[in-house]
Amino acid sequence: MKHVEQISVDIAPGQSTTALIYPAQTKTRFPATLILAHGAGAPQLHPFMVSFARAFSERGLDVVTFNFLYAEQRRKVPDRMPQLVACYRAVIEAARAELPSARERLFIGGKSMGGRAATHVAAADAALVLAGLVLLGYPLHPPGRPDQLRDAHLPDVRRPMLFVQGSRDTFGTPSELKPILASLVPLPTLHHVEGGDHSFKVSGRDARSRQAAVFTEIQDTVADWIQHTG
Repeated sequence: MKHVEQISVDIAPGQSTTALIYPAQTKTRFPATLILAHGAGAPQLHPFMVSFARAFSERGLDVVTFNFLYAEQRRKVPDRMPQLVACYRAVIEAARAELPSARERLFIGGKSMGGRAATHVAAADAALVLAGLVLLGYPLHPPGRPDQLRDAHLPDVRRPMLFVQGSRDTFGTPSELKPILASLVPLPTLHHVEGGDHSFKVSGRDARSRQAAVFTEIQDTVADWIQHTG
């Protein structure tokens, strides 16, 4: 088994963060790298991030995770979006320097806030070469505030996007996302996780027995979408 590699990424003078490279465990027809950014309250070593990164590497993807600067510095309050974007851009350059597959087909994305930051990266630079974006639990609005939409920049992304959204996500359900995505070019793919919350956890008496299957379906869906995109 190929081992996880840790690298340091310079963000600004005197500031750097840690990134982890999960190398592809199998060969695929179309090699690709996926950069997966963490959510607001869970850095790259959160079990969700580690398990999904490993799962994607087992499906033939080179995967890069990293800490935004506030997480690297163990601050609780996330940086503002310009700082998140600057950090993400530095990680993209580092990934391209480290991984041949990132120079061939690079996908960016993340969990919740990490995915939102990825969309801002893409929307801000039309010349940035990206094969697509993978968004796990996109935070369309704050919980209980559906009038405060975070979608104004999405028309400027103009790359293939995969949204994976739980039907119980308090940050935005698939039904809330669907009319917004319908107006975007190219038309994004929306994968509905029935019964899933913001982290795709399901509830009910058989939740424990179903959870692993739910995660596996999501991981298969993402890997398959990447293989057929870009």
